[in-house]
Amino acid sequence: MHPKRHLPRKRTMIFPYLVIAPAIILILIFKLYHIVLNIWSSFQGNDGFSTGNYARIFGDRNFWNSILTTFKFCIILIPVQIVISFGMALLVSQRLRGIGAFRTIYYLPVTVSITVACIMWNMMLNPTNGVVNSILMKLGMEPQQFFTSNKQALASIMMLCIWKGCGYLMMFLLAGIKDIDETVYESAKIDGASYWQSVFHIMLPMLKRTMAFVVINDTTSNLLLFAPMYMITKGGPQNSTNVLMYEVYKSAFIYGDSARAAASMSVLLLIVGIIVAVQFKFLNKEE
Repeated sequence: MHPKRHLPRKRTMIFPYLVIAPAIILILIFKLYHIVLNIWSSFQGNDGFSTGNYARIFGDRNFWNSILTTFKFCIILIPVQIVISFGMALLVSQRLRGIGAFRTIYYLPVTVSITVACIMWNMMLNPTNGVVNSILMKLGMEPQQFFTSNKQALASIMMLCIWKGCGYLMMFLLAGIKDIDETVYESAKIDGASYWQSVFHIMLPMLKRTMAFVVINDTTSNLLLFAPMYMITKGGPQNSTNVLMYEVYKSAFIYGDSARAAASMSVLLLIVGIIVAVQFKFLNKEE
């Protein structure tokens, strides 16, 4: 009787793993396999196993410039996206009439593909006949160069990413906010806590897991971002938007140097892994 009594529990424990098994298998086939293959290719030279590909990229000024541009892009964009997303989540979490319409409006950019978003923003920020410059000139301001300026191109791509990505992050933060028991806020209010004190001392600490997911998700997405640089700026002007992911693309498909591309991609994956590991450590250090 003893084995039979524990059989349903064992089945319950195994069932979740059976459910996610197909996804894990697909990840192993289409993700992990190609990562391993890329790393292996990066060590291949004319005479077999070699570190020459890494010596070439580490001695390349454009490679280091692409790393610097990637860090500059992410260090500015990620905090801005998260703060705006959290502000949007706070707003749409309120019990106000018509708030559902605002949730839909804020989430709408997420439903637009990145390709369409790039085309739209390239048209809106066109320095000659874009709608944004038309509005600026009607307000008596000077027209801007946006994507065609080496000083404004990276910031213009950031604006596109904020518009495209904040609604996605907002939904996770909103779900986390809604998951907090209302009685916690009521108790804080009785104790004399203001709204913003409740936000910073109750809501944010209880959103730790959700915030960790949002930060890591946003970090990996922006480190691997490629479409706007490819579709709008081509890494320019003057390499001002030449992030590491676009440098990998150029190496493979413009220069035809697959070994260099593999080495550059391996470095990018290492950077992503280190940053995510550090974020896990600091965001979950109390868990």
